[in-house]
Amino acid sequence: MSGHSKWSTIKRKKGKEDAKRGNLFTKLIKEITVAARQGGGDPESNPRLRSAVVSARAANMPHDNIERAIKKGTGELPGVSYEDVSYEGYGPGGVAIFIECLTDNKNRTVSEIRYILSKNGGRMADVGSVLWIFDKKGLVVIEEKNVDNEDRLMDAAVSAGADDVTNDDGVFEIVAAPERLADLQEVLAAEGFEIQSAEVTMVPKSTVKLEGKDAVQMLRLMDRLEQSDDVQNLFANFDIDPAVMEEVG
Repeated sequence: MSGHSKWSTIKRKKGKEDAKRGNLFTKLIKEITVAARQGGGDPESNPRLRSAVVSARAANMPHDNIERAIKKGTGELPGVSYEDVSYEGYGPGGVAIFIECLTDNKNRTVSEIRYILSKNGGRMADVGSVLWIFDKKGLVVIEEKNVDNEDRLMDAAVSAGADDVTNDDGVFEIVAAPERLADLQEVLAAEGFEIQSAEVTMVPKSTVKLEGKDAVQMLRLMDRLEQSDDVQNLFANFDIDPAVMEEVG
């Protein structure tokens, strides 16, 4: 999980800043609204909504905000209609990038994504050009400080169908098949583990090692894309030395 883990680590470290400027809450509200519109407003019977609510609570989003987003999705309150769109591209050094968006204006979104890529050493790619590089996986994140017994966590994760459990920079990342994500969340929550986030993610099959200028430019490109209100999720197959990431981050 090199590329995904490295970028997700950066995002976790700057998560409080994102929350302060509203960027994180905007993305979470969009996801909750779309999930509720597509699968109904009951998190117990809607795995996508359940994952979105878990992430919102982990970000300390107020309960009222979550409820309003759900009601906008179900039509109980008026709201903007968003749709899922995705784009593929290349970054510095030939890094593959997969971009998931939620938008109410696809023309605006594709123009913005193309502009950000072109101004930061990247370019758009044809549909299917980079998607094959990634495997879709379910991912649950739990902070190490909230785990009193690592063996108990491992046992619970394996019993729920997890494929892998790793500890990266004080955070446990538990990976499973996407269809096992809901069961994994339920089992871990029932065992008393506090889940920081749960999502369907894209894990690269191979990575591209970046150094020097390419590494710096790649991280800046990812940050610019992340700042777009329309971008929900970013996946890339870069491998950058942690010292460089720390310096740029």
